[in-house]
Amino acid sequence: MADDGAVRRVEKGGPETGFWTPGTQILWRYRENAGQHFHIVRPVTVVRDDDELLAVWLAPGTECVKPVLVDGTPVHVEPLESRYTKPRTVQRDRWFGTGVLKLSRPREPWSVWLFWDPGWQFKNWYVNLEEPGTRWEGGVDSQDHFLDISVLPDRSWIWHDEDEFAQAQRDGLMDAQLAERVRAASRSAVQVIEAWGPPFTDGWQHWRPNPEWGVPSLPDDWDRTPAHASP
Repeated sequence: MADDGAVRRVEKGGPETGFWTPGTQILWRYRENAGQHFHIVRPVTVVRDDDELLAVWLAPGTECVKPVLVDGTPVHVEPLESRYTKPRTVQRDRWFGTGVLKLSRPREPWSVWLFWDPGWQFKNWYVNLEEPGTRWEGGVDSQDHFLDISVLPDRSWIWHDEDEFAQAQRDGLMDAQLAERVRAASRSAVQVIEAWGPPFTDGWQHWRPNPEWGVPSLPDDWDRTPAHASP
């Protein structure tokens, strides 16, 4: 794992200028499904960035952007049958609870998140199936693919959101070709889990954030289109 670095905020530091240094604050964004607008935006701090791994820290209390229904109803409260068909908007909110460490390997169609209970008691890894991230000067953009996997400290694992994955296909948010790619990616992820490969073997559950890091701020132009982007 990389050493913690000093806090610093830069607008450059993506593909054009090499890797981000530890302590750089960037945006981790997800586009809406079957659309191009960003509906999930999380300012994060870079922990490590090289040709093998991008690791970022989502600090407690970070102001983020999340999707809601136009009447303000949280998405997860809406019944599944209408969850993806009712009109949506976005709102600013705070990431409460413990922070999250997110790990993304280049061109891999998932990221792995680490969760802790209060007191830094490690809780679980979470495999988030998603489009391989696209880097730009201010962060990384992706699209969530609904299906997820929880991996517990005893190496057991369970699927999550299979019902949402199926509903997204029924509602036209994901065509058959993409759905099959996601299933293939999920099978590959399970193979890594069962072989207990990286990042599960890398000791990230023992990592701790640099206490000098601040909580990143959400910029007003959080939805800006990258001037330059590359996969």
